[in-house]
Amino acid sequence: MKEYKVEPGVKIELEKWDPNEITGPISQKSEAKDRLDELNYQLEELQELLYAEHKRKLLVILQAMDTGGKDGVIRHVFDGVNPQGVKVASFKVPTQNELDHDYLWRVHKHTPAKGEIVIFNRSHYEDVLVVRVHGLVPEHIWSRRYAHINSFEKMLSDEGTTILKFFLNIDLNEQKERLQARLDDPKKNWKFSFGDLEERKLWLDYIQAYEEVLTRTSTEWAPWYIIPSNYKWYRNLVIASIMVETMKGFRMSYPDPEDDLSAVVIN
Repeated sequence: MKEYKVEPGVKIELEKWDPNEITGPISQKSEAKDRLDELNYQLEELQELLYAEHKRKLLVILQAMDTGGKDGVIRHVFDGVNPQGVKVASFKVPTQNELDHDYLWRVHKHTPAKGEIVIFNRSHYEDVLVVRVHGLVPEHIWSRRYAHINSFEKMLSDEGTTILKFFLNIDLNEQKERLQARLDDPKKNWKFSFGDLEERKLWLDYIQAYEEVLTRTSTEWAPWYIIPSNYKWYRNLVIASIMVETMKGFRMSYPDPEDDLSAVVIN
């Protein structure tokens, strides 16, 4: 899925990235289920191998506008993986203790250990998105954070972490439909927040902030992928495909037993 990868140094204009795009041999939702099931099975086996080999680390970063589908990706793409080796970290409003440290402090302690996959549901990028859009700190402070983030991710990469960053690209009309669905379905009412309506008014400001993030922080060691996400089934298929392809590239193998097992007899 290289067509969705943001090459380092390329200036991103999100209006040129179609959130409705569907490419490849599978073009219908009805055709996608079997393929996603197959990818889920492969991902389950690869995750078990990653955990057993205990050499590599994988960090998955999910960013999106409100209703963009981060929870849906976690639920559908990672269906069936062993929770012993997969963790999810969600980043809300920082606590007072977190505010007393540098802004990356609360993030670093959630990064993966050897053999782990960690999924960031939102991430350190909030400190150049929400912080920027709402003017929570002056520009001369948030503008230097792109370099901080690139260096932080380079350090993680140098220490053995593979980083995949996914921006789930939806449009304004799709967001409206998803917000309306939360109002119309009593089972989804709990997900509706009046704050989402206030954030929606800042859509163009967030687009500008995301364009700068995608332009300035897609690197060889931590690339961004802009995933067409108006169609949820296609979003899941693309991300699962990238995950499987990346992990197959690790060329992992199960470790040898510590002891010679050839003479073991279990009575």
